[in-house]
Amino acid sequence: MCELEKIKETVKFLESITDMRPEIGIILGTGLGKFADRIDTEKIVPYSSIPNFPVSTVQGHAGNLIFGKIAGKNVVAFQGRFHLYEGYSATEIALPIRVLKFLGTKILIESNAAGGLNPMFKTGDIVIIVDHINLTGHNPLIGKNYEEIGVRFPDMSQPYDQKLIELAETIALEKKIPVKKGVLVGLTGPNLETKAEYRFLRSIGADMVCMSTVAEVIAAVHSGLQVFGASVISDMCLPDALKVATFEEILAAASAAEPFLTDIVENIIISYQKRTI
Repeated sequence: MCELEKIKETVKFLESITDMRPEIGIILGTGLGKFADRIDTEKIVPYSSIPNFPVSTVQGHAGNLIFGKIAGKNVVAFQGRFHLYEGYSATEIALPIRVLKFLGTKILIESNAAGGLNPMFKTGDIVIIVDHINLTGHNPLIGKNYEEIGVRFPDMSQPYDQKLIELAETIALEKKIPVKKGVLVGLTGPNLETKAEYRFLRSIGADMVCMSTVAEVIAAVHSGLQVFGASVISDMCLPDALKVATFEEILAAASAAEPFLTDIVENIIISYQKRTI
């Protein structure tokens, strides 16, 4: 079965179990894990029951697709994402994003935990992603291109939608939530980087580093979705003052910032309801 056939099979299955056509997709990565509590849930679908879907293996990722409403707007939320370090290919990671396109989704909202490379950042900061650098060595667009999904050579000059960025900044200002902006670099993981690697990443213009998001965003832009992304700085990666970061500390930092990022994202969705972004 070719990739397009897999996507259409998955879409057909989801359309058979829910009438909802979500306008907004949300990947509940680290920093948005409890956002599901804000959704007026209509249908919960375990990943394991969805044809061709990957299954989350990372601690804290519930592995459900949640269809519901926020402020009357149809949304679908991914409780857990998929990573290259789990053994999934970039194409497998992209499949759920491409399914969104065929369900009629217009906007994708991303979140992640990221290591801070910019010395002006601190642990717990919320950083709006304005651009990214793909150093994973993987790309979901490699292989046969299907025009039904997107063009062969999609433009990536603005992968994160400027209007959504401006909207998030306005909301943050109104809510008195401090935010910063930065460039994200994506690596495969699962190990954290060495001091020399952190120096290199900073030297090429990266403000934060993560093990997710980039492949999803490439697939989303290829599919014609508008993307908003935000990182929670879970640990600082300054090579001359580097401290050992534990998984528990990373989760704790993300949890502390979660209510503020949740507030921003919910208000982006509310504002989207009032006007076309």
